[in-house]
Amino acid sequence: MASRLNPYLSFNGNARQALEFYKSIFGGELVLNTFGSFGAPDASIADNIMHGMLEAPNGFTLMGADSPPDDPSEYNIGNGVSISLSGDDAEGLRGYWAGLSVDGTITVPLEKQMWGDEFGMLTDQFGFVWMVNIASSAA
Repeated sequence: MASRLNPYLSFNGNARQALEFYKSIFGGELVLNTFGSFGAPDASIADNIMHGMLEAPNGFTLMGADSPPDDPSEYNIGNGVSISLSGDDAEGLRGYWAGLSVDGTITVPLEKQMWGDEFGMLTDQFGFVWMVNIASSAA
């Protein structure tokens, strides 16, 4: 397998819901493994996601998991990372924008910007920031 870079999102008990939401937008195959399926002794997190991976037909891959309740790190939601979608497939990118904005907060409307591209930014219903840039057809 070739090397690849993809986001790994951390959740606070709602990874299943979030990854299923992203699947409804991007399509593809979603594999979810729970803490319980790996033998976690804490029954309170048995159904939480230890590792999830969505592989969309367009080559996008999103991974994610629920943070264990005893994890002292603060890498949950809002860690200063934004997820960027960009390209010249205007119809596809507008579709992702529409899906991701459901119950989210648009911080920059998806519209033409001074550099000539359409750009928008939003925080989805799970607290993740998404940036969408549709390349201008003018070279």
